[in-house]
Amino acid sequence: MKKSVIILALFIGLISVAEAQNQKIGYIDSDYILSRLPEYAGLEQRLRSLNEGWREEIQEMEDEIADLEREYIAREILYTEEIRKQKLNEIAAKKRQRDQYIDSRYGPEGEYFRQQQLILEPVQRRIMDAVEIISTRDNFDFIFDRTGDYLFLYARSQWNISDDVLLELGVQLNP
Repeated sequence: MKKSVIILALFIGLISVAEAQNQKIGYIDSDYILSRLPEYAGLEQRLRSLNEGWREEIQEMEDEIADLEREYIAREILYTEEIRKQKLNEIAAKKRQRDQYIDSRYGPEGEYFRQQQLILEPVQRRIMDAVEIISTRDNFDFIFDRTGDYLFLYARSQWNISDDVLLELGVQLNP
Protein backbone atom coordinates (compact mmCIF):
# COMPACT_ATOMS: atom_id res chain seq x y z
CA MET A 1 0.00 0.00 0.00
CA LYS A 2 2.75 2.43 1.00
CA LYS A 3 4.69 1.62 -2.18
CA SER A 4 1.59 2.30 -4.31
CA VAL A 5 1.05 5.67 -2.62
CA ILE A 6 4.69 6.66 -3.23
CA ILE A 7 4.50 5.56 -6.87
CA LEU A 8 1.20 7.44 -7.32
CA ALA A 9 2.70 10.60 -5.76
CA LEU A 10 5.75 10.37 -8.02
CA PHE A 11 3.53 9.81 -11.05
CA ILE A 12 1.31 12.81 -10.21
CA GLY A 13 4.43 14.95 -9.72
CA LEU A 14 5.84 13.72 -13.03
CA ILE A 15 2.57 14.54 -14.83
CA SER A 16 2.60 18.04 -13.33
CA VAL A 17 6.16 18.62 -14.51
CA ALA A 18 5.37 17.07 -17.89
CA GLU A 19 2.34 19.33 -18.40
CA ALA A 20 4.34 22.40 -17.43
CA GLN A 21 7.09 21.48 -19.89
CA ASN A 22 4.84 20.02 -22.62
CA GLN A 23 6.30 16.56 -22.21
CA LYS A 24 4.59 13.55 -23.71
CA ILE A 25 3.76 10.56 -21.50
CA GLY A 26 2.59 7.17 -22.74
CA TYR A 27 1.92 3.78 -21.27
CA ILE A 28 1.74 0.19 -22.35
CA ASP A 29 -0.03 -2.85 -20.95
CA SER A 30 2.59 -5.59 -21.22
CA ASP A 31 0.09 -8.34 -20.29
CA TYR A 32 -2.08 -7.28 -23.21
CA ILE A 33 0.90 -7.16 -25.57
CA LEU A 34 2.14 -10.59 -24.49
CA SER A 35 -1.33 -12.11 -24.86
CA ARG A 36 -1.48 -10.89 -28.47
CA LEU A 37 1.97 -12.16 -29.51
CA PRO A 38 1.59 -15.48 -31.33
CA GLU A 39 4.91 -16.88 -30.07
CA TYR A 40 4.05 -16.14 -26.43
CA ALA A 41 1.48 -18.95 -26.24
CA GLY A 42 4.16 -21.46 -27.26
CA LEU A 43 6.58 -20.07 -24.71
CA GLU A 44 3.95 -20.25 -22.00
CA GLN A 45 3.23 -23.86 -22.98
CA ARG A 46 6.93 -24.76 -22.64
CA LEU A 47 6.98 -23.34 -19.13
CA ARG A 48 3.72 -25.10 -18.28
CA SER A 49 5.16 -28.43 -19.47
CA LEU A 50 8.25 -28.00 -17.31
CA ASN A 51 6.07 -27.09 -14.35
CA GLU A 52 3.76 -30.09 -14.82
CA GLY A 53 6.68 -32.54 -14.96
CA TRP A 54 8.17 -31.13 -11.78
CA ARG A 55 4.78 -31.13 -10.03
CA GLU A 56 4.40 -34.83 -10.87
CA GLU A 57 7.83 -35.57 -9.38
CA ILE A 58 6.94 -33.61 -6.24
CA GLN A 59 3.66 -35.51 -5.95
CA GLU A 60 5.53 -38.83 -6.22
CA MET A 61 7.82 -37.70 -3.39
CA GLU A 62 4.80 -36.64 -1.32
CA ASP A 63 3.16 -40.02 -1.90
CA GLU A 64 6.35 -41.86 -0.90
CA ILE A 65 6.60 -39.80 2.31
CA ALA A 66 2.93 -40.45 3.10
CA ASP A 67 3.43 -44.21 2.55
CA LEU A 68 6.46 -44.22 4.86
CA GLU A 69 4.52 -42.31 7.53
CA ARG A 70 1.53 -44.66 7.29
CA GLU A 71 3.79 -47.68 7.52
CA TYR A 72 5.57 -46.19 10.53
CA ILE A 73 2.31 -45.47 12.35
CA ALA A 74 0.92 -48.94 11.58
CA ARG A 75 4.05 -50.75 12.80
CA GLU A 76 5.42 -48.39 15.42
CA ILE A 77 4.60 -50.67 18.34
CA LEU A 78 6.43 -53.56 16.64
CA TYR A 79 9.66 -51.59 16.17
CA THR A 80 12.54 -51.47 18.58
CA GLU A 81 13.73 -48.03 19.66
CA GLU A 82 16.62 -48.27 17.21
CA ILE A 83 14.34 -49.14 14.26
CA ARG A 84 11.93 -46.33 15.24
CA LYS A 85 14.77 -43.81 15.07
CA GLN A 86 15.92 -45.27 11.78
CA LYS A 87 12.43 -45.03 10.26
CA LEU A 88 11.93 -41.47 11.55
CA ASN A 89 15.32 -40.48 10.14
CA GLU A 90 14.36 -42.03 6.80
CA ILE A 91 11.12 -40.01 6.73
CA ALA A 92 12.96 -36.81 7.69
CA ALA A 93 15.57 -37.45 4.98
CA LYS A 94 12.83 -37.92 2.36
CA LYS A 95 11.21 -34.64 3.47
CA ARG A 96 14.55 -32.81 3.22
CA GLN A 97 15.11 -34.33 -0.22
CA ARG A 98 11.64 -33.12 -1.31
CA ASP A 99 12.23 -29.64 0.11
CA GLN A 100 15.61 -29.38 -1.63
CA TYR A 101 14.01 -30.48 -4.90
CA ILE A 102 11.26 -27.88 -4.56
CA ASP A 103 13.82 -25.19 -3.78
CA SER A 104 15.99 -26.21 -6.75
CA ARG A 105 12.98 -25.90 -9.05
CA TYR A 106 10.97 -23.00 -7.58
CA GLY A 107 13.28 -21.18 -5.17
CA PRO A 108 14.71 -17.72 -5.87
CA GLU A 109 17.60 -19.27 -7.79
CA GLY A 110 15.47 -22.16 -9.05
CA GLU A 111 15.29 -23.72 -12.48
CA TYR A 112 11.76 -22.40 -13.16
CA PHE A 113 12.84 -18.77 -12.88
CA ARG A 114 16.01 -19.40 -14.90
CA GLN A 115 13.99 -21.06 -17.65
CA GLN A 116 11.36 -18.32 -17.51
CA GLN A 117 14.04 -15.68 -17.93
CA LEU A 118 15.79 -17.62 -20.70
CA ILE A 119 12.55 -18.26 -22.61
CA LEU A 120 10.91 -14.85 -22.14
CA GLU A 121 13.97 -12.59 -22.40
CA PRO A 122 14.01 -12.45 -26.24
CA VAL A 123 10.31 -11.49 -26.34
CA GLN A 124 10.81 -8.87 -23.63
CA ARG A 125 13.80 -7.47 -25.53
CA ARG A 126 11.70 -7.21 -28.72
CA ILE A 127 8.97 -5.35 -26.81
CA MET A 128 11.51 -2.94 -25.28
CA ASP A 129 13.07 -2.33 -28.70
CA ALA A 130 9.62 -1.57 -30.13
CA VAL A 131 8.87 0.79 -27.23
CA GLU A 132 12.16 2.59 -27.82
CA ILE A 133 11.48 2.96 -31.57
CA ILE A 134 7.98 4.34 -30.92
CA SER A 135 9.19 6.61 -28.11
CA THR A 136 11.87 8.11 -30.34
CA ARG A 137 9.66 8.35 -33.44
CA ASP A 138 6.66 9.90 -31.62
CA ASN A 139 8.67 12.07 -29.20
CA PHE A 140 7.49 10.48 -25.95
CA ASP A 141 9.27 11.64 -22.83
CA PHE A 142 8.02 8.85 -20.57
CA ILE A 143 6.43 5.43 -21.13
CA PHE A 144 5.01 3.43 -18.26
CA ASP A 145 3.89 -0.16 -18.05
CA ARG A 146 0.60 -0.26 -16.23
CA THR A 147 0.91 -3.99 -15.59
CA GLY A 148 2.26 -4.93 -12.17
CA ASP A 149 3.22 -2.49 -9.42
CA TYR A 150 2.54 0.71 -11.36
CA LEU A 151 -1.07 1.40 -10.56
CA PHE A 152 -2.88 3.92 -12.72
CA LEU A 153 -6.06 5.29 -11.26
CA TYR A 154 -6.75 7.11 -14.48
CA ALA A 155 -5.02 7.15 -17.81
CA ARG A 156 -6.36 8.52 -21.06
CA SER A 157 -6.54 5.82 -23.68
CA GLN A 158 -4.99 8.19 -26.23
CA TRP A 159 -1.64 7.63 -24.47
CA ASN A 160 -1.88 3.83 -24.60
CA ILE A 161 0.65 2.76 -27.21
CA SER A 162 0.20 -1.02 -26.71
CA ASP A 163 -1.32 -1.46 -30.18
CA ASP A 164 1.55 0.57 -31.68
CA VAL A 165 4.02 -1.78 -30.00
CA LEU A 166 2.17 -4.80 -31.41
CA LEU A 167 2.21 -3.26 -34.90
CA GLU A 168 5.91 -2.51 -34.55
CA LEU A 169 6.41 -6.17 -33.62
CA GLY A 170 4.59 -7.19 -36.79
CA VAL A 171 1.33 -8.36 -35.17
CA GLN A 172 -1.70 -7.44 -37.24
CA LEU A 173 -4.65 -6.20 -35.18
CA ASN A 174 -8.23 -7.07 -35.95
CA PRO A 175 -10.75 -4.24 -35.52
